[in-house]
Amino acid sequence: MKTARLLCVVGLVLAMSCTAMAQEDTSQRTATITSLKGNVEVMSPNEPWKTATAGMVLNQSSVIRTKMNSQATVNLDGGDTATVIVKESSQLMLADLAQNKAEGSQKTMLDLALGQILIKAKKIHSDKTSFEVKTPTSIVAVRGTTFSVAVETVE
Repeated sequence: MKTARLLCVVGLVLAMSCTAMAQEDTSQRTATITSLKGNVEVMSPNEPWKTATAGMVLNQSSVIRTKMNSQATVNLDGGDTATVIVKESSQLMLADLAQNKAEGSQKTMLDLALGQILIKAKKIHSDKTSFEVKTPTSIVAVRGTTFSVAVETVE
């Protein structure tokens, strides 16, 4: 009876430590606004819109909005993953910036609601890593290239 209890306690401790280690392996990446021109705003989760500044660090679910004659350049992971130029009159959400260090994988999902972006994505070397851009009508997945995505308003 004591042996069974001891085994249950040891098993519970092991299960909890494995869960904690798995959570440590999964983390969020960041993006940094490296330059901007004109009127650019950023909204973080549960916060109002605020004026963007060069050097501002953005997290998953942050939204970038550019006004007329404005643009922002954003580096994902310090430019190691991609550089994104958010053109004028655009709205872009950093929908997913996850990574799993144990697996060596990353998931990048950008959600373009309106406007145009130019992306210079670095070559992906792992099958477990993805880079996608979502629009209201499609999803684009790439393995490393320079490309542009645009979403126009319907009047």
